Amino acid sequence: MLPYGRQSVDDSDVEAVVAALRSDWLTTGPAVEAFERAVSAHVGGGAAVSVTSGTAALHVAYAAAGVGPGDEVVTTPLTFVATAAAAALHGATVVFADVEADTGNLDVEAAHAALTDRTRVVAAVDYAGLPASPEAFAALAHEHGALYLEDAAHSIGSLWRGRPVGSFADLTTLSFFPTKNLTTAEGGAVVTSDPELERRARGFKNHGLVRDPALQRFPDEGPWHQEVHEFGLNYRLPDVLAALGTSQLRRLEAFRARRAEIHARYDEGLRDLDGVLTPARRTEAEPAWHLYPLRVLDGRRREVFEALRAAGIGVQVNYVPAYWHPVFADLGYQRGQCPNAEAYYAQEISLPLFPDLTDAQVDRVIDEVRRAVAGR
Repeated sequence: MLPYGRQSVDDSDVEAVVAALRSDWLTTGPAVEAFERAVSAHVGGGAAVSVTSGTAALHVAYAAAGVGPGDEVVTTPLTFVATAAAAALHGATVVFADVEADTGNLDVEAAHAALTDRTRVVAAVDYAGLPASPEAFAALAHEHGALYLEDAAHSIGSLWRGRPVGSFADLTTLSFFPTKNLTTAEGGAVVTSDPELERRARGFKNHGLVRDPALQRFPDEGPWHQEVHEFGLNYRLPDVLAALGTSQLRRLEAFRARRAEIHARYDEGLRDLDGVLTPARRTEAEPAWHLYPLRVLDGRRREVFEALRAAGIGVQVNYVPAYWHPVFADLGYQRGQCPNAEAYYAQEISLPLFPDLTDAQVDRVIDEVRRAVAGR
């Protein structure tokens, strides 16, 4: 079975992990600091706060934004459930707005219509690696006194008008899961240029511990003393995984280039095939493609999906609309509220896309797609 996504690990990655294992540090130490500096350099210079997953990054980012009961977070339903769930876990009300019919990205006008005086955060997802109009969303959020969070789990390495993802939003969240554009096995990061948001993010990911005597309420307790002023959790990324991430970042541009080649090869091989739509683009973007979201028309998605799986092509579907999950349905969310997102979901199949995919494997996928859709 050819998987839809897979990590690319080479000898330099293994050597970096082994070196970390042989060091004095396994958990938070110098490798974490080096990784955060390396991430910062790739996202425009904002502070990078490493965490244990992309979901943790969202939870930390919403905490840094002060999201809580009575607040609303406007976001997309066409995403992994964590984008919405992390806000709900802070007690916020999640308000789903519809997506652009062609890209699957959150629609700016739909988000605008969903804003109220309770909106604290607008959270857009860079679906498949295509940035979701970050300048427009930042302006929209700020005009209404809210923060803009860019869920860039798919898009580290992407550019918008020549600027890197991570340099537009108040808070940007990254994921380093094995299928993503680089990996730390499990891991993520929150990126921000705001020192107060960074302080809050670093506090929440480390139990809320305050170690600076100048900030403590009882600094004379002793040199061992630390305090918790606000609750937090342990989302610390270990040095071993951070070392892998730093090694992977050295190949991020090569990963981006190879993903673009594979994406273009799919486009060329499938654009003349009746019954499908190849992914939409935006002229302002240079994406680091995480997914190749093919859309199968005429209600044939499941038929084609099952035919491809039977042929050994490990396709996937990204994503079930977030509010379809029973956890949101039980809160009163109804199907039908975001028709573009639901239509996109009903057609979408993610084809295999990862840097180690060979041209011959890509051509095999193309041949099997053509056979499943057109019988040839």
